[in-house]
Amino acid sequence: MKVLYAQSGGVTSVINASAYGVLDEAQKAGLEVYVGIHGISGVLRENLLKINGKDIEGLKYTPSAAFGSCRRKLKTQKDINKLFEIFEKYEIEYFFYNGGNDSMDTAWKLYTEAKKRNIPLKVIGVPKTVDNDLPHTDHCPGYGSAAKYIATAIMEATLDLRSMYVDSTRVFVMEIMGRHAGWLSAAAGLGWLNGIGADLILFPEVPFNKEKFLERVDESIRRKGYCSIAVSEGIKYPDGFFVADMGYTDSFGNRQLGGVGFTIAGMIRSELSLKTHVAIPDYLQRSGRHIASKTDVDEAEAVGRQAVKLALDGVSGVMVTINRVSNSPYKVEYGTVELNKVAEVTKYLPDDFHTDFEVTEEYIEYAKPLIEGELFPKFKDGLPVYTIFKEVEE
Repeated sequence: MKVLYAQSGGVTSVINASAYGVLDEAQKAGLEVYVGIHGISGVLRENLLKINGKDIEGLKYTPSAAFGSCRRKLKTQKDINKLFEIFEKYEIEYFFYNGGNDSMDTAWKLYTEAKKRNIPLKVIGVPKTVDNDLPHTDHCPGYGSAAKYIATAIMEATLDLRSMYVDSTRVFVMEIMGRHAGWLSAAAGLGWLNGIGADLILFPEVPFNKEKFLERVDESIRRKGYCSIAVSEGIKYPDGFFVADMGYTDSFGNRQLGGVGFTIAGMIRSELSLKTHVAIPDYLQRSGRHIASKTDVDEAEAVGRQAVKLALDGVSGVMVTINRVSNSPYKVEYGTVELNKVAEVTKYLPDDFHTDFEVTEEYIEYAKPLIEGELFPKFKDGLPVYTIFKEVEE
């Protein structure tokens, strides 16, 4: 029996821990294992790598997509037919797709096509996204580590600001990923657990009110002399237009966003005459494995292993979910949800997790267990050692 695994969408610092979970569990079951290089795009090109016998232990400590990712939707029957020709050629009986909303749509299409053809292909979705916006799961592997990175970065940057504001920068702005949901920007408020965090957070769920925002910045300046701000890339005006729309779309049809931090800083400079500084963590926040959460790493591996167990039990057409049982002590169980209930659906930051500019105690209680613990990679010559497969280079 043969397995095919592939990675898709924006990467995380723990997606390879899920890969390790899938690949190791499948090999333990005596299966022949392949991975698609660069997701479904690589599978369509028949760019597959056989894993059996390779050293994969380091995947648990390696960020980004070790086997390459892609941003591709299945839009044509021609592509679907091509995939099934490849599945048949390699005698693939189990397909695991590791990704987010759009990736689950791809997995759903393959599952329904297999049913239509009466082919016993088992398709399981393995959740992944730093955005934490997949529905029907308490949280997503990748989020805890990205949240930990953001919380730490805003703490350190705010301490820098606090040290220098007297005759230098008065306002620090950090632009954070998050097109529609404010889960990542909310993490900028977690630093208050240890005494310092973002003074203001701009969430995509809250329509941007320039006047109200500037009033809050001015109040912070008058009260303590400086202001630290976290802004989601996806904030919108009340009319629904993105504050930082770049004017074109990506291959998934999403409007491309960029520069909202500079836009916000420009408003502050022009209206309040304050010196500002802008930082854009960008890829750093999603691939910061050196500061990953142990909870996140462990759960990422666990959902991969659970996916294989489900498939071997004959389950198909579902994504693995993480269901929180308790906060104290923190405990989760693993379940499933039908792929079509996740595909292209967004879970927003709940109203009780935030106000207009701050996170609430409810959010902090939710997020705190997800950022706990450390599982550092090995270091050599002062730098982390990461696993790189030369076969991924094209």
